[in-house]
Amino acid sequence: MGPRGGATGNDCDSSAASADDLLVRLRSFKSDYFPLHQQRFQDLVADGQHPTTLFIGCSDSRLLPYLLTGAGPGELFLVRNVGAFVPPYDGSYGHHGTAAAIEFAVLSLQVGRIVVCGHSHCGAIKALYEEVPAEANNLRRWLDLGRDAALPVVPTPDALRRTEQRAVVLQLERLMDYPMVRRRVVDGQISLHGWHYVIEDGEVHVFDVESGHFVAASVATHSGTGPYHPYVEHDGQVLSDENP
Repeated sequence: MGPRGGATGNDCDSSAASADDLLVRLRSFKSDYFPLHQQRFQDLVADGQHPTTLFIGCSDSRLLPYLLTGAGPGELFLVRNVGAFVPPYDGSYGHHGTAAAIEFAVLSLQVGRIVVCGHSHCGAIKALYEEVPAEANNLRRWLDLGRDAALPVVPTPDALRRTEQRAVVLQLERLMDYPMVRRRVVDGQISLHGWHYVIEDGEVHVFDVESGHFVAASVATHSGTGPYHPYVEHDGQVLSDENP
């Protein structure tokens, strides 16, 4: 306390920190987590980053790439956006963060795997069947990247789940339109992985191109394979940008 019973500078700092949970967490990282992994971080600075996987995931706060994969610092190159969508490779060379990240991960970081991860109860997928706020002009345009996965049905829970999975496959197909990705997939230098995370079950379902189904990772024989050609569902419907 101060001379007249007032709070000292340290007391004020402590009170401010307790009221600011983000500040508390930042301090906890520095004092608790970082000392345990300090050498790893220093190695990543000295040697540079060499992530093995580009992880394209939805921005949803319930999707936690590091927890799902058990990855540590420097292992994942992350791209998060609404819906885990991949923009088409159209040669426009505009200001697009996801496309730039794909090019950087493949050409500069030389990742060996690309994961596209959607999830259950996805707000972006649900929004495909609803009106978006009038002011959300960017969101409305962005959702166009998922519309080819939508079904001409009433959005029941089963229809939403199927749309979520179809959207993942659609992004894998778009990835194959990136010349640097296709070239490396064909040459066996990159593998594509489509995942659908069911939040309430704690289970990731991986896309198997041979069967055309998503298989629970707990019983799957691999971590997912991406398609080379337009994906044909079990009902015979072709999923592609041209034929939703």
